[in-house]
Amino acid sequence: MVRAGRIRVADVAVRQLPIGPMANFGYLLADPAAGVAAAIDPSFDGRSLEAEAERLGVRVAYVLLTHGHPDHVGDAERLARAAGAKVAAHRLARVRKDVELEDGTLLELGGVAVKVLHTPGHTPDSCCFLAGRALFTGDTLFVGECGRVDLPGSSVEAMHDSLLRVLRGLPDDLVVYPGHDYGRAPTSTMGAEKAGNYTLRPRTLEEFRRFMREP
Repeated sequence: MVRAGRIRVADVAVRQLPIGPMANFGYLLADPAAGVAAAIDPSFDGRSLEAEAERLGVRVAYVLLTHGHPDHVGDAERLARAAGAKVAAHRLARVRKDVELEDGTLLELGGVAVKVLHTPGHTPDSCCFLAGRALFTGDTLFVGECGRVDLPGSSVEAMHDSLLRVLRGLPDDLVVYPGHDYGRAPTSTMGAEKAGNYTLRPRTLEEFRRFMREP
């Protein structure tokens, strides 16, 4: 973990890979010049992420978890052992972790600064990861939708804050990389989501509560 000012600007390589039977996306985030990468949400089987890292000639230094649901973390331990990587997740995540993350934590990945945005709602530990113009949103934000808030540990109130304060406040040119392939396209931009994602429309908390109760 480092201060942002100490991190040089680097070219960020992102690889999005479908994994498993629940339309999950796993990601490889890499600084090819430095030869290091992070695997994000390896889901049920991170071997495709390992193969992509080998193809790029980079070493997986971190396994980053957006939240602790089994469909996102199932292969995290095996991948971390195989790669000699550190598992990093929010401190509230009910998974074994080498690095505990908080809102605003900065991780150094070669020349890439990875900023942690704590975005609870779907789960108490849900996070998004911001690296350059890439925003990995896990199950907080999908293309055209948001994550469920009817599961144990979910919170409509927290999701309202995460969507309408944290994410709506981000620049329009960020590329959204969601945790599942649930939308009209595998990726989007924050500008497109602000304009077209009905879950991101400005609403008061009470309006958002009523909206989330609608079928």
